[in-house]
Amino acid sequence: MSPVGAPGLPDAPEGLVLLDLPDHDSVVVEHRERAERLVERADLLVWVLDPQKYADAALHERYLRPLAGHADVMVLVLNQVDRLAPADAAACLADVRRLAREDGLGDVPVLGVSARTGAGLAELRELLADAVRRREAATARRTADVRAVARDVLAACGDDLPDRASRTAQAELHRALEAAAGVDTVVDAVRASALKRARAATGWPVTRWLGRLRPDPLRRLRLDGPDRDPDLVRSSLPSQAPAVAAQARVAVRGFVRTVTQGAPEAWARAVDQRAADAVASLPDALDRAVVATRLSAARPPRWWRAVDVVQWVLLGVAVLGLLWLGVLAALGYLQLPRPGTPTWHGIPVPTGLLVAGVVAGLLLALVARGLAGLGARRRARVARSRLRDAVASVADERVRLPVGEELAALSTCRASAAIAAS
Repeated sequence: MSPVGAPGLPDAPEGLVLLDLPDHDSVVVEHRERAERLVERADLLVWVLDPQKYADAALHERYLRPLAGHADVMVLVLNQVDRLAPADAAACLADVRRLAREDGLGDVPVLGVSARTGAGLAELRELLADAVRRREAATARRTADVRAVARDVLAACGDDLPDRASRTAQAELHRALEAAAGVDTVVDAVRASALKRARAATGWPVTRWLGRLRPDPLRRLRLDGPDRDPDLVRSSLPSQAPAVAAQARVAVRGFVRTVTQGAPEAWARAVDQRAADAVASLPDALDRAVVATRLSAARPPRWWRAVDVVQWVLLGVAVLGLLWLGVLAALGYLQLPRPGTPTWHGIPVPTGLLVAGVVAGLLLALVARGLAGLGARRRARVARSRLRDAVASVADERVRLPVGEELAALSTCRASAAIAAS
């Protein structure tokens, strides 16, 4: 509320704000509640009484007695004294003082005033002016105290910190956490798993079953399922080597030192403690991030299916040639007449079918192996990118954001202290 002059009081002191509250005995509940909320917030309570109702029990029992501890900021004003004879006015004022003492207010000021004649208004005006002076003095003292404390706080907060969250520090942090998460191991497993699955789908049918005897690297790490729940599944990645775990701790501390260089010691300790708490939870958070990352393709490439169909066709051609030759050999062994064998460019057709089916199948398997290698390397690159994003999210959540919160609190403290000190 802005300071305004008090209406109805000539030469009212600057800074005086008068609030005319609703009657304490109002029949409107909202009026009584509003009065009760504001009574304990005023610098000076002026109870305006009239000769007919100054002894009202509700006034004394509900307000004056409970507020006996505020007697030093209270004034009782008996209005309309101009309607009373001088002797009656004196008797009423004496009775008000008696009731005030019974209410525990002691020698609270009791004034007889008249808005019509102006009686007692000068004394009331002086009491209001004195309340304003006390308020201004108390405010000035509090303001000076607040500014002094704010200057001390501002000095303790130090200077503004530049943005030292350099890319170098973040990159070192991410590299260390990637090593701690076993990203290289997982990427190698993704590449090997993609190769194994491609060869099982596109290799020469006669020998491709041998690849199924080798375990799938991703399955061995428990990272092969498409819908893994990180809350229920843990990977089988090998435990961090002591050197890798130490490297992660060093990277976190290095990042913290970089971004808190020049910060007050107390704040630096708080940031370091947040970082220490983050380091303790990093292994589990990194494992959850790896488990939650989609590493394998949702479905095999279409060319795998096409090559598989061609391979079985070629194998069928080779088997047909082999059976044809077998029949001819059996007829010869039994010395039975053999039918004529067709030729193609001088090559017997059964022999050509056998050789063509086997050679074409082997050549197709070699070509498919090369394509599978390219696909496996591409899948490994995609997996590395996703794992890096997952590790970066863990670094942000567990390290960078907690550290940033502490530094933001320091900046807020400094800005607030600067405002309070000005």
